[in-house]
Formats: sequence, structure tokens, C-alpha cells
Amino acid sequence: MNDVVILSGRSNVSLSRKIAEYLGLELGKVLITEFADGEIFVKVEESIRGSDVFVIQSTCNPSNQNLMELLILIDALRRASAERITAVIPYFGYARQDRKAEPRVPITAKLVANLITTAGANRVLTMDLHADQIQGFFDIPVDHLYAFPVFIEYLKENYENLEDFVVVSPDTGGVKRARFLASFLDLNIAIIDKRRSDYNVAEVMNLVGEVKGKNAVITDDIIDTGGTVAKAAKKLKEEGAKKVIVMATHPVLSKDAKEKLSAEEIDEIIVTDTIPIPETKMLPKIKVLSVYKLFAEAISRIHTNSSVSSLFVKK
Repeated sequence: MNDVVILSGRSNVSLSRKIAEYLGLELGKVLITEFADGEIFVKVEESIRGSDVFVIQSTCNPSNQNLMELLILIDALRRASAERITAVIPYFGYARQDRKAEPRVPITAKLVANLITTAGANRVLTMDLHADQIQGFFDIPVDHLYAFPVFIEYLKENYENLEDFVVVSPDTGGVKRARFLASFLDLNIAIIDKRRSDYNVAEVMNLVGEVKGKNAVITDDIIDTGGTVAKAAKKLKEEGAKKVIVMATHPVLSKDAKEKLSAEEIDEIIVTDTIPIPETKMLPKIKVLSVYKLFAEAISRIHTNSSVSSLFVKK
């Protein structure tokens, strides 16, 4: 790993440090600041000529600033003659704008992919994209990681009778994700038929599957305003679920998410550190698991041209 350089933007420095430490490296030296008018300034303060550089930056809130910072970092690395630049994006913002759901709207996820490529990235490493097809928006290689190994480890360490569990998809679009997790735990799944009346507004309609007397694990990629999981948890308790555990990779936690997630129907919320959670948004029931080992292992395998997908093979 001598010719590997790990650099971090400002969105998630704590995760970046853990990744570098696991690899036995120190974070590369980079100065990031703003001019008086708000423009971002970046200077790489060490030579990275000929190096295999991994720049870590989640494009979470403030998404526009963090995205622009990532683009400027990549451009600086390209102009400093890095041999290869991998954009490590634990949380890929704008991923929910992945198609034209109505006339005269953009496909912003594709635009962001174009910007990252144009800036000079040679490949992308990310986790739990909102839609798998976003990988195809890039004209460079994309390594797509999954957080479910850390969730499975947590369940096995904290609960004895996993046969009493059922994995729940909070909407029809998440069925593949729920089935994937359930297959590793040999569990059944249930599906909530969710309808949206407006943006960030969800209505729970029907439950498909049996949850009575079971511990229900709602699995999703993102917790945003918390409305979906709060209504799903209420529905599951009404249908006889003993306990409702929410597992989501990316804790976006917008607007009044803290209030909604405080609902008594939700017993536990398990998220990862792809997005740092401010103290003002934390709840006692929220448990944050770190995904640094997955990213560090992936970085090591990318550098040595080894298989990344083997990290997620059922054993």
C-alpha cells in the first residue's frame, strides 16, 4: 500500500480516518477552505504524482457544497498527476433523481455521474445506491458495496432467536433489498404497499406477508424525513409485530425526522456512519454501525486488482 494515498473531504472526516487507520495509513495532507465569497479552495499539500489516490467524500447535506468540494478535489488530483483517482462516495447524493417520473424533470443522478467523470475520476466506490441502475450512468468502473454484513453481524450479536424475525420492505421498490438480506438470514419477507401523495409524503396502504408474533426488521437504503418508517412501524404493530427494528444505511434525517422517529412503535433504529449524525438529531434508540472495514477492504482490493464482490458472498 506504499503508493496509496487516502484523502478526505470535509463531509465525513471521522469515517475517512477509520478507513486510513485500518489500512495502516495516515490521511493525506490537503487544505480545504473558502474564499470570502463562499468559493471553495483546495490545495493538496504533498506530492501524489504517480500515486493511487482514493478521495473520500459523502455528498450529503449540504449536498451541493459537498459535491462541489469533491469535484474540485478530483480536479486538483488530476492536475497533480495522480496515476489513478477513485472517488469514494459512501453516500451518493441526488441518487433518488434517477429517472423521469414526470415530464420536464431532470435525471440529476446522471448529471452528477457526468460531473464526477469530467472532473477526472477514474473509478467510483460507493455504498447502497438508491437504484442499482445508477452504476450504468457512469462511463467509468463503479464498485458498489452493501452494508448488510454489518447489519447481519449486529443482529447475530444482539439477538438469539433470529428465526423469530421477518424482514420487511417498506415499499415495493425495496423488495430486492429485503429479499437479499433475508436470504443471508434464511428468513421470510413482508412487503408494505406504500403510496405517495406528494414528495416526501408517504401513505401506508396494505401489508403483504405475516408479521404477527414476529420481530420485524424494516430494511431500507435511506431514512430521510422518517415518515415512511414511522407509518410502516405503526402498521406492523397494528398487524401484531412484537418488535420493530429499522435498519437503513444512510441516515439523511431531514426536517422533523427526529420527532417522527421518536414514535413508540419504533423500538430500535440501526444506521451506518456513511453520513455523520449531528448531536441535535440523535436519539437514544439510534445505533450507529461503522462501515470503515468494508470500505478499507474494498480499497485494498481495488489497489491490488482483486475481487471486490467476494466481500459479499454467502458463507
